[in-house]
Amino acid sequence: MSTDTTASVSTHILDTSVGRPAEGVAIQLAARSGRDANWQALGGSATDADGRCKDLPALPEGTTHVRLDFAVEQYFEQFGQSEQFENKQADAQQDAPANRDSGAFFPEVAITFAVRPGEHYHVPLLLNPFGYSVYRGS
Repeated sequence: MSTDTTASVSTHILDTSVGRPAEGVAIQLAARSGRDANWQALGGSATDADGRCKDLPALPEGTTHVRLDFAVEQYFEQFGQSEQFENKQADAQQDAPANRDSGAFFPEVAITFAVRPGEHYHVPLLLNPFGYSVYRGS
């Protein structure tokens, strides 16, 4: 919950390669007060069955920048073991280069954004093994 002096952050992940939420993705949250300040690790959580991360740590007063680090490699590795996922992925990505070692071209996704006190920031991640997209949601 944000106050007049703090911002708040939430996120969720949709795996667009299979059209469902990405469950079990570890997310770390960091913040800083000013562009030249050092990052302060605040902790993290993991996405639930709906792909949402509802219990990220609160941001400290004076936060101006936030970084969300998504550990997506393990998520894709668990599906790399699944023949059904590989078949769907192969059908959809016939001409795309494969990274057979990890199942994901981008093993981590780090998103940094600016915040203002009193505002809420919902940052969805649309994810697939070969790319990702983020935006400010509501």
